[in-house]
Amino acid sequence: MHCSKSILSTSSLSSFQLFMRESSSASALKPKTGILMLNMGGPRQADEVQDFLTRLFLDRDIIKLPFQSKLGPWIAKRRTPEIISKYNEIGGGSPIYKWTKRQGDLMCQELDRRSPQTGPHKAYIGFRYANPLTEDTLDEMESDGLERAVAFSQYPQYSCTTSGSSMTAIYQHYAKGSPSKLNWSVIDRWSTHPKLIRTFAENVKKELATFPEEKRNEVVILFSAHSIPQYVMNRGDPYPAEIGASVQLVMQELGWSNPFRLVWQSKVGPLPWLEPGTENSIKALVKRGHKNLLLVPIAFVSDHIETLHELDIEYAHDIGKEVGAERIARCAAPNDHPMFIEAITDIVDKHLNEGPRVNPQLLLRCPMCTNGNCYKAKTWWSKATGSSIIPA
Repeated sequence: MHCSKSILSTSSLSSFQLFMRESSSASALKPKTGILMLNMGGPRQADEVQDFLTRLFLDRDIIKLPFQSKLGPWIAKRRTPEIISKYNEIGGGSPIYKWTKRQGDLMCQELDRRSPQTGPHKAYIGFRYANPLTEDTLDEMESDGLERAVAFSQYPQYSCTTSGSSMTAIYQHYAKGSPSKLNWSVIDRWSTHPKLIRTFAENVKKELATFPEEKRNEVVILFSAHSIPQYVMNRGDPYPAEIGASVQLVMQELGWSNPFRLVWQSKVGPLPWLEPGTENSIKALVKRGHKNLLLVPIAFVSDHIETLHELDIEYAHDIGKEVGAERIARCAAPNDHPMFIEAITDIVDKHLNEGPRVNPQLLLRCPMCTNGNCYKAKTWWSKATGSSIIPA
């Protein structure tokens, strides 16, 4: 009897020790630093399309409409069947979540190795118009009790309509509820990072090599970036300058091997947007005898509807066939290219260990800005990151 009690006691102790060891291991894996990867997002299935479009058409940082609270949802509902049809042609939904999660996971694996003092690291996804929504992810990050949080824009080139809108969404979330307990810093732009540039250059070289050798140097490279409204430009948005910087550095990396132009895609609505448009540029160039073109999605870090449908199907295939192009190819987006994963890892590693916690550029309003939310958001970010710069 005594012997069996002794055995039971030893067995129970072993189970307790095992439980404590597992608990300790789980605690050790609790994230210390969270990296919030911010992007527009995209619907992963058909029943998410209308909500995605509604949120997009209600965002006055991108689109300004009269009676927007009513007109925005009406336009979204009208456009939903057409957009669903387009998603069906590329597999039924946007792959942007898949790519963002893979990029974040690979980045954090490398960060844990390089910067153990700030680890463990965990990548969070905060989309502006699709699930997981930024505000829901912020609640998750607060619950996880992180020691440090980095808002990392996945738009390499800053615009008030993209990165700025995501930063405003973070401010608005906390303005409506409890203050953040997180120690915030922010990476708002990285358009000239050498490894980002090298990623695009390698993808361009790879695609150029698929053209016949005798025509390769004549291929016109069209760097296609998402357009934005002209009124955004008029108030001093830095986006076109930052896109231009990326383009110039990619061509420098390529040794200025081919003729090239910067063009703009994805215009929405009747107001003037940045031009020339990608579609009209293709038509004009082919008409002038430039029948071999290469499209480069210079503002996108992963494939989604603007690359897989707009560039590949609408422009490269349909417009190319219509105007009699010999070939219109499209350079791959960075996706999980090893050089791109190195780029985002380098950016976050340097940010965590060297700073700054906030780029002074983020806190500077456009010269002609009249957006009250912009001022409030920048003021919030100044305080959240401990900056001495107070936006005016």
